[in-house]
Amino acid sequence: MTFRSVLILAMAFGHGAAFAADTIEERTWSTSAELGAITTSGNTTGTSVTGKIDARQELEDWSNQYILTGFFKEDQVQTDEGDGKKYVRSAERFAFSAKAAYKLMEDGERLYVLGSHVDDRFGAYTRYSSVSIGRGKRLYKSPDKIVEVELGPGYFSGVRATGEEEDGVTVRGAANVRWQISPSALFAQSVAVERGTSNTHSVAETSLSTKINGTMQMKAAFSARNDSNVPVDKKNTDTQTSLTLVYSF
Repeated sequence: MTFRSVLILAMAFGHGAAFAADTIEERTWSTSAELGAITTSGNTTGTSVTGKIDARQELEDWSNQYILTGFFKEDQVQTDEGDGKKYVRSAERFAFSAKAAYKLMEDGERLYVLGSHVDDRFGAYTRYSSVSIGRGKRLYKSPDKIVEVELGPGYFSGVRATGEEEDGVTVRGAANVRWQISPSALFAQSVAVERGTSNTHSVAETSLSTKINGTMQMKAAFSARNDSNVPVDKKNTDTQTSLTLVYSF
C-alpha cells in the first residue's frame, strides 16, 4: 500500500458520480469506543479481544486527537508433559498516540506535533516510540469526502525482539481518506510511513462502518503493520482483520 494508491483512490471518489450521502459531521468533541471479541471451542480453543478509543477535539485554532488501542490473543495448547492443556498468550499489543495540530490561515492547512508509543510483546519491535512535527494539508473536501496528507521530520526509539535498542531520525508521511458513502455507511482509509536510516515503519488501516442506531455502529476493518528490517525469526508484516461494535458519544 502506497501514498500514490491512496491518493488516486481518493481523487477517483472526488471526480466520480454523485452519491446520496450525508455530510461528514464535525463537532467540538467526537469520541468513539469500540470492542470486538472472538471465542472458539472444540478442536481449537482460544480467545482474542481488540479494543480502541478515539477522541477528537475541534477548536477554533486547534485540532487534537487521542487514540488508545489494545489487542491480545490466548490459545489453549497441550502442556509439555502431554498430560493436560494450558492457555498461552500468543499476541499482546497496546498503543497510544496524541496529536495537536494548529490551524493556519488557509483552510485545511495545519502545523502538527505527534507522539506515539507501542508495546508489542510478540512483534519485531517489542517497544516503539516516536515523535514528529510537520505540516498537514487538506487536498480535497466535499460534503461527503475528505482527503488529508501530512509530512514532516521525526525521531524514534525502539527495542527489537532480540533486545537490541535502536533510535534515529525519521521522515514521516501520512494520508487519510474519509468517504460518507450513505447516511449510514462511512469508509475510511489511513496510512502512515516513518522512514529511518535502518528501517521503514508503516501502519495502514481500511475500514467500513455502518450505523445500527444513533450511537451504535458495526465496523469491519483490515489493518497492517510493516517493518522493512526485522530479526530473522520475525515476519515483516502483521495484519489484523476485525469486526467490532462502536459506541460514539
